[in-house]
Amino acid sequence: MEIQKELTDSFPGLRVVELTMEDLEVRRTDASLESLKEEVQARIRGTTTSLSEVKDLQVFRAYRDFFWRVGVDPTKTRPAGEALIRRILSGGRLPTINTFVDAYNLASAETHVAIAAFDLSRVRGSTA
Repeated sequence: MEIQKELTDSFPGLRVVELTMEDLEVRRTDASLESLKEEVQARIRGTTTSLSEVKDLQVFRAYRDFFWRVGVDPTKTRPAGEALIRRILSGGRLPTINTFVDAYNLASAETHVAIAAFDLSRVRGSTA
């Protein structure tokens, strides 16, 4: 993946970590993953500041500032980790999509770092 020069000029530390994973066994659910999700959600509820202060946590503040600077309103399109934390603190649960998506949502909720994945067999255009 290549980041446009305008973005790297404006945000010199901007990085994307890209990797290809093959031969994954993706299932609808997994009991041990569901158990880990419950544990992490409980930890987040017990250690994360109030819902109204989530936007001011250091990582989310940085994402929000970045969003504003690139023309995205973070009050309408929230950074992924923030949206997951807000969902948990509002009494919701991490969604159950499949074991792969659930695992990276869990990692994003715990680290506050945005994570995304794409199925290369469905991506159009250059992947080089």
